[in-house]
Amino acid sequence: MTAPSTTAAPSHPDPADHPRRWWLLAVLALSQLMVVLDGTIVNIALPNAQVELGMSDADRTWVVTIYALAFGSLLLLGGRIADYWGRKRSFLVGMAGFAAASMIGGFALTTEQLLLARGLQGAFAALLAPAALAILTITFPGGKDRIKAFAVFGTIGGGGAAVGLVLGGVLTEFASWNWCLLVNVPIALVAIVGAIPLIHESRASGNTRYDLPGAILIVSGLASLVYGFSQAENGWGRVPTIGFLALGLVLLVAFVAVEARATNPLLPLRVVTDRVRGGAFLVSMLTGTALLGGLFFLTLYFQIVLGYSPLRAGLASLPMTATIMVCAALLSGILPRVGVRLPMTVGPVIAAAGLGWLSFITVDDAYALRVLPGVILLGIGLAFIFVPLQNVALAGIDAHDAGVASAAVSATQQIGGSIGTALFTALYTAAIAGYLSSNPVTPTVQLEALVSGYSVAFVWAAGLILLAAPISFFMVEHSKADLLGAPEVVHLG
Repeated sequence: MTAPSTTAAPSHPDPADHPRRWWLLAVLALSQLMVVLDGTIVNIALPNAQVELGMSDADRTWVVTIYALAFGSLLLLGGRIADYWGRKRSFLVGMAGFAAASMIGGFALTTEQLLLARGLQGAFAALLAPAALAILTITFPGGKDRIKAFAVFGTIGGGGAAVGLVLGGVLTEFASWNWCLLVNVPIALVAIVGAIPLIHESRASGNTRYDLPGAILIVSGLASLVYGFSQAENGWGRVPTIGFLALGLVLLVAFVAVEARATNPLLPLRVVTDRVRGGAFLVSMLTGTALLGGLFFLTLYFQIVLGYSPLRAGLASLPMTATIMVCAALLSGILPRVGVRLPMTVGPVIAAAGLGWLSFITVDDAYALRVLPGVILLGIGLAFIFVPLQNVALAGIDAHDAGVASAAVSATQQIGGSIGTALFTALYTAAIAGYLSSNPVTPTVQLEALVSGYSVAFVWAAGLILLAAPISFFMVEHSKADLLGAPEVVHLG
């Protein structure tokens, strides 16, 4: 299967010379915000949606997991489609499809309809996100403007998840849980209206044959792996758990083997085998695992244990968002002088300290002591990671691979998040069972059991994100990404 060939149109302006590229950045940032916040906006609404739709606890977890799974597993294919089909076209179709899926979810009357909508959201996000990041990459190819643009994008990547919690709280409190999905429709319409005149079409040149065997292997492998982790809550030694985890690993190994031999691979190994870029991808996955998995349990703690309203639960996460934004603004100014390795090494340590602090939560409402320091530390650490991360991961990428490399950045975060949610849920369930088996069951003990489960999840999240520190120190060079040259692209009239 081959995408249509393209020819250059010299009369079309170079994206790097876009006269309104800061307005274009605003449109791309809006799309990034929509995609990222949808990973968490439903977290606040889940208790209400669970009651209304009669969901089980397992279904509640899948509302979060299925979005990240569909998003992450399809991102590489979405990136290649954006490269070959056209990044502007992919952006517009992805945005429209995301809005349509959000409407389906917003009007869902059953659990199955909601899960279907979340899966469709993830699938269209897999087309939208790499197209947006590829457009950003070729529009800001170098210099201090590139650092500023990626700082904005990175800030949204880190803070968007927390913004989702706040927005989800407001909508659930004053409207209904359905609006946590329906809110995407007006956001998408604004982005589409802005994108049509601002985005210039661009595509990869050269070989544009799609790697369908690679696409099938990566999607099925990641899906099997995540499903295996989700089954672990029923026991790590059970046949379904071991079987799906093993199958997932085999399929991923087969994917690497196929990509090494393919003439036009879905994920060229040159994209990930570069030491610096490979280190950035590992950091991205570990951060996604800890962030998305950890925030899921933090929202449950606020509402189920502390009894916060959806609005108060969302506002309780606001200090993390504010911290990320302040630190990102400061860091983007000094990044050209300090380079990327120092913040990407220090950031995971600070974030791990924040998650470690959250592991000391209790059944009492001691927010200022037990929660606030943790979310502030987490915000500082995430800012130090996300501001340089995407810049490093996409520096020096050839235009032919811009879409798929952009997809790989997002894929690592989303797959990390889906694995983290499933893994932490299994650990959380085991911790609760262990606590209840050794204590008499009373209402207070039941709340203490939930807290013990949340604490275990936070400890594991802290340990995983801490691993990103040595990876950054030894694999990410102390260099300035803005010194790298701009890739050549094919522009279409």
